[in-house]
Amino acid sequence: MAEKKAILVDAAGMNLAASGEATDKLNKKAAVLVKGDPTGIVDKAVALGAVKVDAAALAQTLENTAFAVTSGGEDAVAAALDAANRRTVVVVAAKDGIAFYGMGINGKAGKVVRPATAGDIVLTIATLVDLPITENCTAAIVYQVLKDPNMKLNEIIKLREALARMESVIERNNREPWDKHDCA
Repeated sequence: MAEKKAILVDAAGMNLAASGEATDKLNKKAAVLVKGDPTGIVDKAVALGAVKVDAAALAQTLENTAFAVTSGGEDAVAAALDAANRRTVVVVAAKDGIAFYGMGINGKAGKVVRPATAGDIVLTIATLVDLPITENCTAAIVYQVLKDPNMKLNEIIKLREALARMESVIERNNREPWDKHDCA
């Protein structure tokens, strides 16, 4: 299974309302926190284990890490969207809002009017990508941008069901489902 990845773009000088190829692509399927405060977001991301990298090396860096941070404008957003796949969440912290795009994000949410701090944003990223969180965390997950607020609960339910199926096969001492395939 492919690993979940996250890219944070610190685009403090950029407007999400501006027009550009990457910005237009981002805005089509992004949920935007219009009251998001990105102050200190890069430091919080690095404290959580993010790797700082320039936009040109973003795709290569994501091969070895789950969370990368880059800075810039339209070019950095374009590099992030190019490096992303279906298991990647891209977060762009611009001066007029925070855009969430990709895996697990409700692209139809549009503009979300909810105050959020840098801690809230980084915690939401950590939750989506399964990064460890310290016991000192006081932030809140921004559920309004998520496609499914019960995403983690549903993952646990699926894992429990798979475990129950495996245990029942072991109890029967029968490899029937696996014996039908020569890959077992």
